[in-house]
Amino acid sequence: MQNWIFDIRSRTFFLLLLSFLILLSLAVTKAVFTYDTGFETALSKLVGNQAIDLTMDVFTELGWVLYPIFVSIILFIIKKTRRLGLVLLLSLLVGSMVVAYMRCYTGYEKPALDYLGAHLALKSGADVGVPCSIEGTFPAGATMRTTIFAFIIGYALSRRFPRGCYLLWIYPIMVSLSRLYLLQEYPLTILAGVVSGILIANIISKKLKIELIFDKSKT
Repeated sequence: MQNWIFDIRSRTFFLLLLSFLILLSLAVTKAVFTYDTGFETALSKLVGNQAIDLTMDVFTELGWVLYPIFVSIILFIIKKTRRLGLVLLLSLLVGSMVVAYMRCYTGYEKPALDYLGAHLALKSGADVGVPCSIEGTFPAGATMRTTIFAFIIGYALSRRFPRGCYLLWIYPIMVSLSRLYLLQEYPLTILAGVVSGILIANIISKKLKIELIFDKSKT
């Protein structure tokens, strides 16, 4: 899993960056907006099963911005995991700022459909604020944050749990599916959230030398 950390001048980085730029151009031109809205319209007809509705609501709540930030702060406070906590916290903060401003300039508005399924009794936490009047959704903030979390924490656990660390990717997958189900995101914005999350997590990890977390003398 340590191979996930790739060089900024590598082919992997170039392909991911190119993929994000393509997704960005699709968002700005709204080239696939009709397909996105059609997908959401079809999905809106599937709601109504209370158990599924509430389960999806729980996963969406788990994607709230403060949960991974709380984890990163705790890791930063503990001396042994301070570098890991710093990498995670900085990645989340940078990612949140990138999402906030990109939502303004892309203008890819949230789905207009009303979700008519069951809701949890508690009110979901607010997402990252947008510094403009447009309530955009490109890229998906919850997907980006949970992808960053799975990428960095998964890497940290890769030596001790070389196979089990992959289970962390269930987190961003389920949060992303729940956001689609609750009519909060489009497939395009979800894909952009995944790609941007990997790019940001990798850049910050490389700059702060995350590999040193395995060197006990330098953590």
